[in-house]
Amino acid sequence: MSLSTQYSTGTLTRRIAEIGSQSIVEIRLSGQDIGEIVAVYPQVSMSSCEVSSGRLTYGGRLVCTIVYADESGKLCRIQKGAEFSHYADDDILAPAHRAICTLSCEKSQIKRDGSSYLLGVVVGAKTQIFAAAERNMLSSAEGAVCLMENAKLYTAVTFSGESEVEDDFDCNAEDVLIPAADVLVLDCNCRAGAVEISGEIYLSLLAVRSSQPVSLDRIIPFKAEIACEDALLNHNAVCRAEIKDISVTAKVNEEKGKCDVGVVAQLAFAGQYFEEEETPLVRDAFSCTNNLQLTFAEETAYPCTGVKVFSERVNGLCATKARLDYTCAFLAAAVPKAEFSRTVGGLEGSVTATLLYEQNGEIRSTEVNLPFSVTLGGVSEHCKDMTVAVCGLNLRLRAEGECEAEAVLKIAAADCEEQTIRYVTEAVEGEELGACDSALSVYIPTAGDNLWDTAKRLLQSPEEIEATNPELTFPLTGKERILIYRPKNS
Repeated sequence: MSLSTQYSTGTLTRRIAEIGSQSIVEIRLSGQDIGEIVAVYPQVSMSSCEVSSGRLTYGGRLVCTIVYADESGKLCRIQKGAEFSHYADDDILAPAHRAICTLSCEKSQIKRDGSSYLLGVVVGAKTQIFAAAERNMLSSAEGAVCLMENAKLYTAVTFSGESEVEDDFDCNAEDVLIPAADVLVLDCNCRAGAVEISGEIYLSLLAVRSSQPVSLDRIIPFKAEIACEDALLNHNAVCRAEIKDISVTAKVNEEKGKCDVGVVAQLAFAGQYFEEEETPLVRDAFSCTNNLQLTFAEETAYPCTGVKVFSERVNGLCATKARLDYTCAFLAAAVPKAEFSRTVGGLEGSVTATLLYEQNGEIRSTEVNLPFSVTLGGVSEHCKDMTVAVCGLNLRLRAEGECEAEAVLKIAAADCEEQTIRYVTEAVEGEELGACDSALSVYIPTAGDNLWDTAKRLLQSPEEIEATNPELTFPLTGKERILIYRPKNS
């Protein structure tokens, strides 16, 4: 009997590449009136991202806030920005691809250049590339024995959007010099036509109180909803939030003796989720009369199972660039930031910040670095996104030349599970199998063989195996003996 096959086709979207790149953005500022620079806070946001043949081009805006002491010792601040554009080349890229790009300030350095200062910032970009593809599947094969299973097929759906978050509060300060902020997505779910996102902004203010710098912290919760036409059913999603712009206004309230602070943050969101479809698939096939050449395809998806949130307290001795002694009076810890890398059971890295202190009547600063290592229980190795924010940082001089730090890390891990499916895409009939003349054969199975493995080796349908060997229990132990009877053809 000749083989008669039928096929079904469809489309899917999948991630095909992840590209990392770096660029250096420079900002020049006048050195006039600047006595000593005590703190620098760079903030980057993306403005464009395009994919062309072999090239990814992205652009953004870098805004730097610089706090300095003037010749009289008064703390002042200036802000300067710069637009930038960069590219990364990869032969896999094509105009039809979709990109999700995340920018970050990885390192900054400021140095005197003649009568001015030159600020250089290393901007890192991590980009995920998504592409549409065809899905071809064998749906039936008459003349062959097929292993059919209902399975879930996945296709990636990307989304992006923006939202505005406002907050106001009062604090015991007179002015705000630097509003540093991190944002974490703590939950992200899709519903019909929209993506609902909730999270927190961790605001760290370098402020002025009685002409002295102080650090203030505030947590601002938010909820956002962005449109997504492709969203139909409820799904967990992996989402990254970026602060495109943050503005802080401070006004002294003389009646309360406090400062009224207003915060407006522009947030940009980008993420993905997986749509799933359950369909019957041919996982394997064989012919009882002919060799059968099969072609397989394998798909792997990582649907999000939810966001796990952790709060971890870290403390210990920290490294400082300047030598600190008992003549130093600690004033404020500005622009705290967590730098980390994933480990098998959690993450390790360091909390960095700028310590402002007073020594011999002058305000000075130094960089501090607190190393940490934390274990996160219950996070899968397939976690596709992890973000960390520093929620409060306290510094104290423990002994001569020894600085001790304590901080709370808020960690959001978008946990995912691996789903891999393998199916037949093509079946071609080959040469006819040689007939066995024996009336009886004894088959010795391999331990662990299931019903399908046994049927495929014996070239009999699973139904025939069960009918002629009802005593078998699968999976087999390898100690069984299976008898195959062949009726004599007259």
